[in-house]
Amino acid sequence: MNIDQINVPRKPLRLWPGVVAALLQWLVWLLVPAVVPHWGGSAVLGGLFFGLIILVWWLFFSRAPWFERLGAIVLMVVAVAATSRLVHESIANGMMGMLLPIYAIPALSLALVAWAVASRRLSSGLRRASMVASILLACGVFTIIRTGGFTGDADSDLHWRWTPTPEERLLAQAGDEPLDSARGEPPARSADPAGAKTDADWPGFRGPKRDGIVRGVRIETDWSTSPPVEVWRQPIGPGWSSFAVRGDLVYTQEQRGDDEVVSCYRLSTGEPVWRHSDAVRFWESNGGAGPRATPTLSDGRVYTFGATGILNVLDADTGTVVWSRNAASDTAKKVPYWGFASSPLVVDDTVIVAAAGQLVAYDRATGDRRWVGQARGASYSSPHLLTIGGVAQILLLSGDGAISVAPAAGTVLWEHPWPGSSTIVQPALIAQGDVLVSANSDTGGVGMRRIAVSQGAGGWTAEERWTSRGLKPYFNDFVAHGGHAFGFDGSILACINLEDGTRKWKGGRYGHGQLVLLPDQDLLLVLSEDGELALVSATPDEFTEVARFPAMDSKTWNHPVLVGNILLVRNGEEMAAFRLSLAGG
Repeated sequence: MNIDQINVPRKPLRLWPGVVAALLQWLVWLLVPAVVPHWGGSAVLGGLFFGLIILVWWLFFSRAPWFERLGAIVLMVVAVAATSRLVHESIANGMMGMLLPIYAIPALSLALVAWAVASRRLSSGLRRASMVASILLACGVFTIIRTGGFTGDADSDLHWRWTPTPEERLLAQAGDEPLDSARGEPPARSADPAGAKTDADWPGFRGPKRDGIVRGVRIETDWSTSPPVEVWRQPIGPGWSSFAVRGDLVYTQEQRGDDEVVSCYRLSTGEPVWRHSDAVRFWESNGGAGPRATPTLSDGRVYTFGATGILNVLDADTGTVVWSRNAASDTAKKVPYWGFASSPLVVDDTVIVAAAGQLVAYDRATGDRRWVGQARGASYSSPHLLTIGGVAQILLLSGDGAISVAPAAGTVLWEHPWPGSSTIVQPALIAQGDVLVSANSDTGGVGMRRIAVSQGAGGWTAEERWTSRGLKPYFNDFVAHGGHAFGFDGSILACINLEDGTRKWKGGRYGHGQLVLLPDQDLLLVLSEDGELALVSATPDEFTEVARFPAMDSKTWNHPVLVGNILLVRNGEEMAAFRLSLAGG
């Protein structure tokens, strides 16, 4: 080999395909979720597609030395594997951790292309050293962040790793000492300067009938002149419980450090009255910490079901424990991924909860176990009391479908198999004794189904009338009104006709929020996932937003409560009460 051959210059890197692919990759990764929030999956697929293009370019068309081509790929694999051991627990133990290689692809692709462009004139030694630094830096970004969980569209709530969580800030507040729930003294009654109706009654999850309907209330809908007035606002521990209300007392559940807490506050002022604590903590990365179920009030007692399976019965005035059981132990159930989420149901002399799809009933006076139902598919739904054909029955939805049992003994009355049925959303009783259920599963049913339920000489039957994809709730409950159903179709409101399931309209982006119905005004009161309040017409003609008002500032999945003219809202960080002007008032 002569000197001329030795000095033959290496062909310059072919950079433009990688640059173009990286630009398109990041346009898809950033712009698609911003423009169309519920297309987050498309952004991920787009990122993977362009990542593959960059890989092909780098290996076969970049003209880089083969040592660098193969070395960069090997280093990326090693860096991702090492990073997965160093990330914050909120990432390591959640969806983001499971998908870390996918989330890392855009960062690594950008680092590779940027390094190739910036180092093209450096010596081999500097090029390779800077390549190692670029790849490690791209992966290192994931070690200095944490996530506060995911939204309903699977968007992560990212923060710097060292920033305290809202729960940590709450626990660090001065004067947040635990209240004594066993003091045995009823709280003194206070005046009500906010104008709340102290005789208001909201016994638990989604109201008296668990249907999300607020009867007998008419509110002012012109919020431009009569907006909601904030009465009080308080920080609260994480949890997705809603409220139960009795007189001037409000009950909810929250997590405070290592304690799962049942809390009682003043409706009129938001001041704490008592707290009952159990030394357990439930946490999962995607939904966060805290209990999921809503307390239930009945005859001066509050019934609560914690995320790890603790069923408490407390004196509603003092928080004193009447009795306590562990439904997880009683049914030999492991704590499900999202935690136990069933709100207790009190029927006659029993209290019933669903332990991950298996109903279990207790004597409400003694806590003795009465009966345990059949084990069903996964479920985060709550037992639902219905009366069909004059017969009271408990309906539960699970991943297997719907099952109805007799309250006294738990004997099965009827079943309706529908694999993939919603494991979260509540059913609804509609005209002619029919039942409306939902499903939203990649492996089974998707949409709404109307079931005709009847009792004849041969027993109970439950037959499908229709199935519709016009309304597809995920974990956001729907309401039935005026021959139509209204609810969240993904992150957008929709209305379907109950006669045949056809969609009447779809509109308004409120994320994966919750709603209640004011039937006297044909009005939906919507609490969006971002914490905004909205009034929407509950009519089939067209989607019409009547008013909108900011209420909360962070992810809000908890159901709103309206008692008289006081609206209660909360999320995993704070709770607030608003006074609404009454119509004609």
